[in-house]
Amino acid sequence: MTANFAYGASKAFVRIDRLTKRFGDVAAVDNVSLDITKGEIFALLGSSGCGKSTLLRMLAGFETPSEGNISLEGVSVINMPPHQRPMNMMFQSYALFPHLTVTENIAFGLKRDGMPKAQINARVEEMLNMVQLKRYAKRKPHQLSGGQQQRVALARCLAKQPKLLLLDEPLGALDRKLREQTQFELVNIIKAVGVTCVLVTHDQEEAMTMADRIAVMSEGSFIQVGRPHEIYETPSSRFVADFIGKVNLFDGVLVVDEPDHCEIDTPQGRFFVGHGITGTIGMSLSVALRPEKIGLQAEAPEDISSNAFRGTVVDSGYYGSFSVYRVDLAGGQRIQVAITHTERHDELYRRGEEVWVTCRSDALVVLIN
Repeated sequence: MTANFAYGASKAFVRIDRLTKRFGDVAAVDNVSLDITKGEIFALLGSSGCGKSTLLRMLAGFETPSEGNISLEGVSVINMPPHQRPMNMMFQSYALFPHLTVTENIAFGLKRDGMPKAQINARVEEMLNMVQLKRYAKRKPHQLSGGQQQRVALARCLAKQPKLLLLDEPLGALDRKLREQTQFELVNIIKAVGVTCVLVTHDQEEAMTMADRIAVMSEGSFIQVGRPHEIYETPSSRFVADFIGKVNLFDGVLVVDEPDHCEIDTPQGRFFVGHGITGTIGMSLSVALRPEKIGLQAEAPEDISSNAFRGTVVDSGYYGSFSVYRVDLAGGQRIQVAITHTERHDELYRRGEEVWVTCRSDALVVLIN
């Protein structure tokens, strides 16, 4: 499969050109092309085995491509050994030296490069201030929290002033609460430095929060590349819609297709979509609807000819700011609905209660199967 997602030749800081990596007969990365702009945080997102880590390792020089090229600022790095490439990689394990202090860990690469001692001291001081670890400078890694260790590893990478920063599951070792907090800290540090960054993650929330753009990968190829809101709101395929966030998918057939709208019949009822798709009447397709874009009400709406379906609440979960309901529709499909509580005494629906499920025509995404 071939996938090309150029972002504009004049803006290319990193260019991945028809890159392939084969292990025997299996293409772990399959003929992908991509431009990354300077200062961008770019995420490679996908499940285990999709090829994202292999692609990152080729960028770092730890894997040799079977075909294709990688260039940085117009210069090919494909034949450069890892230590000569103007980039640094931070691993999930952080790989800190346990016998060295925070200061010594940050200074390690600078000493190996033969930087003068005065410059090393100044650079380490700058990094300690940036990651807010100055008072922990003399501690060893085992005396730090997971989040602090992560910041030391980041400071060590940034101390060498790389042109490209590679992050392999950077928050994977942290617990959920700390991971959420650290996402913003990490982005702020990277943006403050201005370094271009490629990160690998299987965590969609991490990618959506941290990245300027995301490439969703599957079986070695890019399925969709775009900004987080573009991928979430306008997925290009059933795979992307199902992989990014929660989604309800309805299978149906196209019965009306006009420039300003189309209509799709499903076993649950008819969907009226606020745009045309230039399809063929009778063709099979799917409708994607995010849980938070669904409304629930006890009484039937005035117009039940489309985008209104009867259902029964199966169960619910109250999360304070919102509630999640699972609803069995009369047509036999179970869906998930997320209702935000904007008022203190919003109505809550109980198990077994009959409801009407509604949605707006602009909330629907049509996916051609």
